[in-house]
Amino acid sequence: MNAPRAHPAPGPGRGGSAADLLIVGGDVVTMSPRREVVTGATVAVAAGRIAAIGPASVLREAFPGTPELDADGCVVIPGLINAHQHTTADPLVRSMIPDDIDSQESIFDWIVPLHGKVTGDDDELSATLTAAESLLRGVTTLLEPGTVAHPLRVAAGLRAAGVRARVGRWGWDVPGAVHALPAAETLALQEETVRALPPGGTVTGWVTLVGHDLASDELFAGAAELAARLGVGLTWHISPGEADVHAYARRSGTRPVLHLRDLGVLGPDLVLGHAVWLDDAELDALVETRTAVASCPGAYLRLGQGYARAGRHAELVHRGGRVALGCDSHNAGDAPDLLGAARLLAALERDRDTRPVLGADRAFALATIDGAAAVGLGDLVGSIEVGKAADLVVMDTRDPAWIPRGDLATHLVWGAPSHTVRDVLVDGRVVVRDRRITTVDLGALAKEARERSAALLARTGIEVPHRWQTLPAEDHIQGVRG
Repeated sequence: MNAPRAHPAPGPGRGGSAADLLIVGGDVVTMSPRREVVTGATVAVAAGRIAAIGPASVLREAFPGTPELDADGCVVIPGLINAHQHTTADPLVRSMIPDDIDSQESIFDWIVPLHGKVTGDDDELSATLTAAESLLRGVTTLLEPGTVAHPLRVAAGLRAAGVRARVGRWGWDVPGAVHALPAAETLALQEETVRALPPGGTVTGWVTLVGHDLASDELFAGAAELAARLGVGLTWHISPGEADVHAYARRSGTRPVLHLRDLGVLGPDLVLGHAVWLDDAELDALVETRTAVASCPGAYLRLGQGYARAGRHAELVHRGGRVALGCDSHNAGDAPDLLGAARLLAALERDRDTRPVLGADRAFALATIDGAAAVGLGDLVGSIEVGKAADLVVMDTRDPAWIPRGDLATHLVWGAPSHTVRDVLVDGRVVVRDRRITTVDLGALAKEARERSAALLARTGIEVPHRWQTLPAEDHIQGVRG
């Protein structure tokens, strides 16, 4: 019988050359085109890339003396892709915005005033916290859909935690709106941010508009031209609720996505945040132009935006459209938990009882390889294949959530195993080890976050409503005699 063979990297990295780490003995969910799960496999990591996959004996011989990370019995998955995650303001007031107000009140009575008062220190801390929590949940790539005032501080915070990210400066130009600037100034700031975060690093720049009905046609067209000139992607928000549909009816006599199509700004480099309220013609336009959609099901449920009535993201998937998953913000999706988002989308679509079902295998693909492809990163991340970036997640199957193990796709989506993330690598660097983040001091961050949260609320003049009375133990003595 022939000895089993590894799958080595072409050129450098084979035949005894150096590797940085061997991840040994896990069941590797590759998400490659054939969707193989390679059991008892070892993954060699070299210079930030996946150098080889195969049996431990073969890889130990090929890469002698390489340090090892024991993944025996664990499940190893590609790092998850969060295609729409806000990192500013909300992380400092998480779970403080009431859940019984509508989305417009949440945005304009809370988020807009808070964004107006954040400092650069606030934004950097918020980004670091978001990235750290994301990594602990197995999310290795974050696409930040816009930060108002301090994008380079946000980039610094994300970089400190060790996550892979795309960052941009939010822009809009509607006269009279808070933070609005003329289109030319907005685009100049966009270009400045992208050039300050050039390609090649793990945290780079892209073009971000707020979207909705807060950007002129000049700004939409200019942003698309700028992104094409700089060779980066771009994103903005559209139609999470019904408001954009009515706004564009007044503005142009047509639907939002059709208006964008007529402007010539749809296309494969654009990621539309949300796009929930679509009609048939808009769905056709997205498929035909290969425009991507970032679906954030947790946010639509939390804010009551009507996905169960209007959402068509599964239909878009089944028609070959480009869809990724996102978690939005800490007072909408509430947690940067991509597997949770996959489960919510699968559940919402399953409840329709339509055919074909958005099964767990498709939902997990949206969180990994299909999501990466949708946002233009499919050649770099989203699957465990030789030559790709070593963005890897090791899940601890000793946890009761994995006992006994079922069908892996079903288990990863419906089994809610995010809390079993044990180790995480980004670009070959171990950023989570034994369920602890290695890059930042969470204790120090927590102390700073408490202080900055209180100061931000005080500056904004917002008082957080609390539904339950709190009192010290000295004032609540029960069941004690004497």
